[in-house]
Amino acid sequence: MKSKFTSAIALASALGLVLLSNAAMATNGYFTHGVGTESKGMAGTGIGSDAANGPIIIASNPALGVFASDSWQVGLSAFSPMRSYRAGPSFVNGSFGAFTIGEGKFDSSSEWFPIPYVAKSWRMGNGNAISAAFYGRGGMNTDWDAGNPTAWFDPTGQGGAGVEFPGTFGAGDAGVDLSQAFLALNYAGKAGDNFAWGIGPVFAIQLFEATGVGSFAPFTKTFAECALAGFQGCDPNPTSLTDNGHDTSTGFGAAAGIWWAMGDAVSAGFSYNSKMSMSELKDYSDLFADDGGFDIPASTKFGISFNGSNNVRLNFDIEFIEYSDIGSVGNPMTNLFACPTAGAGGTDLESCLGGKNGGGFGWEDMTIYKLGVEWTASDTMTWRAGYSYGEQPIQAASATFNILAPGVMEQHLTFGLSKSKPNGGTWNFSLMYAPENTVKGYNAFDGPNETGQLIELTMSQFEFEVSYLW
Repeated sequence: MKSKFTSAIALASALGLVLLSNAAMATNGYFTHGVGTESKGMAGTGIGSDAANGPIIIASNPALGVFASDSWQVGLSAFSPMRSYRAGPSFVNGSFGAFTIGEGKFDSSSEWFPIPYVAKSWRMGNGNAISAAFYGRGGMNTDWDAGNPTAWFDPTGQGGAGVEFPGTFGAGDAGVDLSQAFLALNYAGKAGDNFAWGIGPVFAIQLFEATGVGSFAPFTKTFAECALAGFQGCDPNPTSLTDNGHDTSTGFGAAAGIWWAMGDAVSAGFSYNSKMSMSELKDYSDLFADDGGFDIPASTKFGISFNGSNNVRLNFDIEFIEYSDIGSVGNPMTNLFACPTAGAGGTDLESCLGGKNGGGFGWEDMTIYKLGVEWTASDTMTWRAGYSYGEQPIQAASATFNILAPGVMEQHLTFGLSKSKPNGGTWNFSLMYAPENTVKGYNAFDGPNETGQLIELTMSQFEFEVSYLW
């Protein structure tokens, strides 16, 4: 078993290099709508199902590892998020201390990303199972480098006439690239015929890069501290705000789950992924709260599965993601106006970028409701479909900052199938379409609501995934 386990980790690491260099997901916030081809075909459901899916199912519910066969599973998705923002007209165009996004509609240039995963399960003589899975579950990417976006502001800081500068935020091509990959090690067992459990550590690595946000330098804790010192004996220019290439963060957490058969045709499942404590992104400590903190939020899932007649199974799942618990993600952007150098009379250094309460993306927690159906048409063919809905997490007051991370999706429509081969292998396919959704909010840096500049964030998505189980 040791040599097989080593091979699994080696393959996971190799695929992980590809995953980390390309992952760009933003479906339910910046979490995927599901993990694994079979689950994705049912809108991410299956927490309470004992159907014999592949070993990647432990990423959804660790307890389900006891139902996975002693097998390998390798998958690859082609993910396409199509994002745009529209900036409305402004009455001030950067004058009188305002910061105005250049008027017009602009599209993010990166639209296709390959994302692999790999999983392996080892069945033990006592019926228990050990599993390992390497996969992506979150991330976001934007490249606002097309269509010549601009911004208007007074470079002297004296509140005079606005000047036009290149880039969405007036500091060159703007965007972010966040990639997250996970390695889950899992032990699952059964207590009788009607109860199963699973638990194990989860290790994570994330890469992050931000570009074109240098215009926010006066809102950083570094700048404000120097300003309060009269610019004596200090450098007010933040060096860890933007354009520092990719920085790496690592950390860990834990996942646990249970499965319970409540009757011959009804079963339920519960799983919990803890908040993952990640090392700081030091190259961006002037951007993110808590000196570059970017932990991964906890998530909780509950599902119930009905195994009906005619080989049809119906799944209903609920997922809860605690974005608001992560300062860099959940802190409202408007916290910045409490920063002493924001020009709004604030006195709290910790509300500046990089401070404990530093303005963030202002994301609220998400609750996602999912419905999936699975029809086993024959011994070799299974069909799947699903639908999910969750109110997007972005507050209207934080729309300007979220040009960098427009995770505005709410609905997902999915379809999938599995085709078994005579040699025992199985091909799995899934399709996902997320219809266009738009979030509108006023640019808090341009003027008061109802009279300031209107910002609209729009996104739609498509994903095709294929995996092979053997």
